[in-house]
Amino acid sequence: MPDLPLASNGTLPVLMYHHVNPVPGALTITPAHFAAQMHWLAEHGYSTLGSAGIEAFLAGEPVPKKSVVLTFDDGLLDNYVHAHPVLQRYGLHAVMFLVTGWNHDGPARPHAGESSPVVVPSREDSKALIEAGSTDDIAVRWSEIERMRVAGTFEFHSHTHSHTRWDRVCASREEKTARLQEDLALSQATLHARLGEASRHLCWPQGYFDDDYLQVARQAGFRYLYTTRDTDRNRPGSDPGHLYRIGDKGKAANWIARKLWLVRHPLFGAAHYWLKQRKH
Repeated sequence: MPDLPLASNGTLPVLMYHHVNPVPGALTITPAHFAAQMHWLAEHGYSTLGSAGIEAFLAGEPVPKKSVVLTFDDGLLDNYVHAHPVLQRYGLHAVMFLVTGWNHDGPARPHAGESSPVVVPSREDSKALIEAGSTDDIAVRWSEIERMRVAGTFEFHSHTHSHTRWDRVCASREEKTARLQEDLALSQATLHARLGEASRHLCWPQGYFDDDYLQVARQAGFRYLYTTRDTDRNRPGSDPGHLYRIGDKGKAANWIARKLWLVRHPLFGAAHYWLKQRKH
């Protein structure tokens, strides 16, 4: 497929990953398919932007012509074990959204680039471990976060402190708002204490938000808000409170090649998202 420039009126694809795990399943890409995707990006000269690059792009500032953003939700252990060494191999950078109440202290576990890597739970087993309160078995530790920060493979932002859908568990709008305020304040305080700075980037659990959520997030200092929706393109001047993302679908390199070509194409990309919006 021919290359398309990412001009000032272009689009910035933001890819969304969850589990990188040998056990296939929902919201899961295998390490082999993930490595194939990252190899394709590196071979085709893509730049992977972090939060500073996203902010610059939305403000209309220049970014590399072939830019993409890699985001990972939940701060899962398998991201460190399987994604981190691949990103390091290809010199790529990603954004990880931490559920800060799930991260623990303890020594860094061996990843797939080292001998005897730790065995990671599948998505289904992870759900059961979260229900049991055993989040250290499924989430990255602070020592692992520090290793990834030093390596430059990941930067870290907020996915709330508890990953709770307060709209589902609260009896009133007032209670929902108050609990979300506490949740985001804990997340910000934890990030500041552990990483030395609070975040302006927030990813909504399960992609859900409403007007109350948006107001609380902005009051908490968040400006860049990520959805799970793929119904529009991110352009210079786009609303930073609605950053759209493309789910990885668990496919290999041919998928990412086709998808990036489509969403960046000035005509076919526009038609693709026009049809998506008509369905919603």
